Amino acid sequence: MTGSGTTGERHVLLAGGTSDAGWAIARTLRTDGTRVTIAGRSAEKLAAFADEGFGTMRVDLSDADAVDRAIDGLERLDGLFPLVGGWRGGGGISGQSDADWRSLEIALTAVRHTCRAAWPLLDASPAARVAVISSTAVTRPLAGGANYAAVKAATEAWIQALAHGFEKSARDAGRTQAGACTIFRVKVLSGLEETIATRFAALWNADPTGPGADVVTLETAD
Repeated sequence: MTGSGTTGERHVLLAGGTSDAGWAIARTLRTDGTRVTIAGRSAEKLAAFADEGFGTMRVDLSDADAVDRAIDGLERLDGLFPLVGGWRGGGGISGQSDADWRSLEIALTAVRHTCRAAWPLLDASPAARVAVISSTAVTRPLAGGANYAAVKAATEAWIQALAHGFEKSARDAGRTQAGACTIFRVKVLSGLEETIATRFAALWNADPTGPGADVVTLETAD
């Protein structure tokens, strides 16, 4: 892990956050004093974030042990946004290859690994927020994108389960729920980066209590 990041009480991890969306979210969060750490594999891309004052963590998110070690080195975590994604498809049902599935499954694996490793810190946070980017294909899966829609649906199920984890933990401890999850569904991510960044930053102003994760569909930029 390199770079101290922007000073501030709140700390957010953008896992796989070296994309355009990661830049938008990191810069938006920094405006209110949030400390942001970017995790990813590319030393070159991470260096660009470090040059701008963000914390960085070089880690292969598909490696569970590596993710555990990296997150174990953090003292506090108040937000997590796994941003690993991508699309592969076409060719109808018969064209849904195992190679495409394995490529897409990496995103789900990254969500599982980061959420699981970060859970103790998130559950201990006075205000934890977790978000993922999903797809409108979940509600209307097409033959040419069956692999993609299935992975996104599984990702949503995992985040819904994480939301239940926040509810159950608070209930079992007899305390007010402090953690919440949000699923942003988009048809096409390009052009919505700033909107998602603004919506994510605003989650800390919302009431975290309620059943399950919030599902927000974004079709056009705000």
